Amino acid sequence: MTARIRRLPRPYAARPYALRPHRHDVLIAAAGLVGGLALWGVGLHMRGAAPAPGAWVLLPLVVTAGTEVLRRTAPRTALTVATAALAADLCTTGSVATVLMFTDVVYAAVLYGTPAAARRIPRTTVYLTVAVTVGFTAWLQTVEALLIGVATALVTFTPAATGAVVRNHRDAAEAARLRAEQTALLAEVDRTQAVTAERARMARELHDMVANHLSAIAIHSTAALSLDDPETSREALAVIRENSVEGLAEMRRLIGLLRDGAGGTEREPAARPTLETVDTLVEQARTNGAASGLGFTLTGLPLGADGARDGGAREGGGPLPAPVELAAYRIVQESLTNALKHAAPGTVAVDVARTGRALTVRVSSPFGPRPGPRAPGSGAGLVGMRERVALLDGEFTAGPVPAADGTGTVWVVRAELPVGATGATGASETAGEGDGGR
Repeated sequence: MTARIRRLPRPYAARPYALRPHRHDVLIAAAGLVGGLALWGVGLHMRGAAPAPGAWVLLPLVVTAGTEVLRRTAPRTALTVATAALAADLCTTGSVATVLMFTDVVYAAVLYGTPAAARRIPRTTVYLTVAVTVGFTAWLQTVEALLIGVATALVTFTPAATGAVVRNHRDAAEAARLRAEQTALLAEVDRTQAVTAERARMARELHDMVANHLSAIAIHSTAALSLDDPETSREALAVIRENSVEGLAEMRRLIGLLRDGAGGTEREPAARPTLETVDTLVEQARTNGAASGLGFTLTGLPLGADGARDGGAREGGGPLPAPVELAAYRIVQESLTNALKHAAPGTVAVDVARTGRALTVRVSSPFGPRPGPRAPGSGAGLVGMRERVALLDGEFTAGPVPAADGTGTVWVVRAELPVGATGATGASETAGEGDGGR
C-alpha cells in the first residue's frame, strides 16, 4: 500500500497566477468601487484641500478597486499597485473606500502570498510606521503628530498582522489535518499488515502441524496402491490410520486456537512443542520411512529444562528461549518431512547441539535418485526454514555436500540460532512459522 502525501491547499501556499479571478474578489472590488462612488457623490472626503481636488479622487479609487480583483491570484502585484494608488490618493481629497480597500489588499498579500512575503510584509509595515511617526514628530514637533503614526499603523501594520495570524492558524489547522490523515493511513497500513501476518502465521502453523502426517499418508497410500502385497498394504494402512488420527488431533488443536472463546466456551490449551520431543519426531519418521529404505538417528540434544541429554555439552547454561526452541523443533520437523519426500535410501542424521551462545541444528540425508513412491512437495520448505532463522538473526544453509566418507552426496540443512537476548527475545512465537515442502 502506498500513501499519497497531500500538499497544503494552494490559497495558503505559493501559487502561480490564475487566469480567472476569484468570484469573491470581484464582489469585493465591485462593492468597494460602488461605495467609493457613493461617498464621492454625496461629497464625503477625507481632506478639505488637496493638490488634485475634484474628480481626481476617483482615479486611485478605480485603481485600488482593480487591485482587489487580483488580491488572491496575484497578491504581490496587487499590493504594489495599491500602494502607488494610496500614494496618489494622498494628493487628492481622499476617499475612505480607497483606504479600506488598500488595507484589504495588504491583508490578502500576507494571507495568499508566498511564505517569504508573509514574513516580510509585517516587518516592513512596522518599519514604515516607526519611520512615519518619527519623521512627522520631528517635522511638526507636536503631540498630534503621533496620530499620524497611529493612522499609518492602522492602515498598514494592523491588516498585515491580522493576515499573518489568520495564515498561521490556517496552516496549523491544515498541518494538523494532514497529520491526522497520515496517522489514519499508517493505522490502516498497520492493521492490514497485522491481518496479513496473522493469516500467514495461521497458514504456516497449519502446515507445521499436519504436513508431516499428510506426507506419510501420501507415501504409504502410494505404496499400498503400487505394491500387490497384502502384508505391505496392511502395514501401510496401519501407518496411514495412525498419521490420520494424529493429524486430526493436531487440526483440532489448531481450530481450538482460532476460536474466539465467545459464550464462555473453554478451550484446551495447545501444547507448545519443545526439543524434548524431537526423539518422538525421529521415531515417527523412522516408522514412516522404513518402507523407503530410510533410517534415522538422533545425536547431541534435545535438552531438558536444566541440563543436557545423551552427554551433549551445554555451555552457557540457562533454559533455551521459547522462540529458539520452537524454531529448532520446526526446522527438525520440516527437514524430516523433506527427507521422507525426497531422500535416497540411507541414514538421515539429526544433530542438535548447543555451544556457547548458539543452538545448532543439523540434518543430513542421502541425496540422489529415490526409488519407490514419493510425496509431492510445494517447494517452499527451505524458504520457511530460512524465514524462521532470519527472524532470530541466525544463519541458515541448505544444499548438497560431499559425504564425509566420500561415497556420495548428502543434503545438509544447518541452522545456527543465537540464544542471547538480541535475537531470541524479539522474535516472539513467529519464529516457529514457515511453509514446508522442499
